Amino acid sequence: MAFDKIVVPATGEKISLRDGKLHVPDNPIVAFIEGDGTGVDIWAASQPVLDAAVEKAYGGTRKISWMEVYAGEKANEVYGEAIWLPEETLDAIDEYLVAIKGPLTTPVGGGIRSINVALRQRLDLYACVRPVQYFNGVPSPVKRPELVDMVIFRENTEDIYAGIEWEAYTDDVKKVINFLQVEMGVNKIRFPESSGIGIKPVSEEGTGRLVKAAIQYAIDNDRKSVTLVHKGNIMKYTEGAFMGWGYKVAAEEFGATPLDGGPWHVLPNGLIVKDVIADAMLQQILTRPAEYEV
Repeated sequence: MAFDKIVVPATGEKISLRDGKLHVPDNPIVAFIEGDGTGVDIWAASQPVLDAAVEKAYGGTRKISWMEVYAGEKANEVYGEAIWLPEETLDAIDEYLVAIKGPLTTPVGGGIRSINVALRQRLDLYACVRPVQYFNGVPSPVKRPELVDMVIFRENTEDIYAGIEWEAYTDDVKKVINFLQVEMGVNKIRFPESSGIGIKPVSEEGTGRLVKAAIQYAIDNDRKSVTLVHKGNIMKYTEGAFMGWGYKVAAEEFGATPLDGGPWHVLPNGLIVKDVIADAMLQQILTRPAEYEV
């Protein structure tokens, strides 16, 4: 594929996807978005570290060929016309499969509300995977930081990250509130004249693929438990459905069965799938961090 502003490295090969697995050549082309603000400094420090790590790990037999693609302020400078996320950036990431990015600014005014959210939506980056681990010698306010070793899987494209909302006092939000009140019989909007409204879609498909990825990760990495964190006690048809669908995936995809009558489940290999209300989770990861792994 030919690009307008993006320069493909003269050396390097594409990473490919076969049978659901990445196949990485010895000289892979990896796209990068430098980022805005501190992103410029972060990337300047990160690239040589990554290159040195590859050199150290493979003794010079492998090397990354970096390819810059544009988003944020730099895209606006390169492409002009208030273009913050060029189509060819998305095309390049689609074609070369792997990309790394720095922090991006949110444009002031109209257009894209959040470039990060736009990237997630357009590329369907549904799983935000965040390892959280203590490194010996690093100061920590947690009493037993050495017990913290978890990997968080966060849904990235649904719920609040769908970005569906209407600003207070606008004609659009008045239409939404009127529909909710007149057509749906909603009478719980305390201050309708001054309220913004947001919608958080949660689907069985979106939940299923996230939970499946989390459970598979736990199996592949010898983890002991997967925890579904939710607010189903308040929002039964979104948060509560997330919990229910999560258990369904565990049962149908991994052969899990109810543990001591449920709702917790256990896989044939002993992996526990459990759930916890978000409030309790935030407390217990401080008081009992060893109980949470994925």
